[in-house]
Amino acid sequence: MAKNTLRKQTLTYLLGVCVPSSKQNAAKIRIRRMDFDDHLLTYFTKYEFVYAADTKKCCKTGDTVLIQNLPDKLTRVITHKVVDVIYPLGDIIDPVTGKKVVVGKYRDTVHEDAKLFGELKSMYQHDELPKRGSMENKRDFTSKKVYVKHNKDAQDSDPYAVDPL
Repeated sequence: MAKNTLRKQTLTYLLGVCVPSSKQNAAKIRIRRMDFDDHLLTYFTKYEFVYAADTKKCCKTGDTVLIQNLPDKLTRVITHKVVDVIYPLGDIIDPVTGKKVVVGKYRDTVHEDAKLFGELKSMYQHDELPKRGSMENKRDFTSKKVYVKHNKDAQDSDPYAVDPL
């Protein structure tokens, strides 16, 4: 009898990307998994979607977050909790050096190259622009409430509608 009552619970940490969700105080996280095919002997990408409790409202759409599974489910669908925002959308940091990265180069290197070859007026200035969140409801609409669209109408292009999978 005692064997059935004791249960060892392992806490698992996962890395995922926050996607639009219609749940209150919860974030929908897309987790990338690699599925092995025995016949082709190669891995294929599979995505799994989980809901994570986000009571602090710390993650936005597009952020890379660290989530942890809960020992007990909060609701029927919420099985994880958001631990930390690893990378906000657009700010990628190299974990080894700690420097910010643009595409495949460090930002410092890009600015040094621009000084050597001449800066353009159209060059993107990373340091002068405000942090993410200052343009909320002007150019950044990730805080808007989204809903699930149940019809496939080509004429209706609502940016706040999410197509069901």
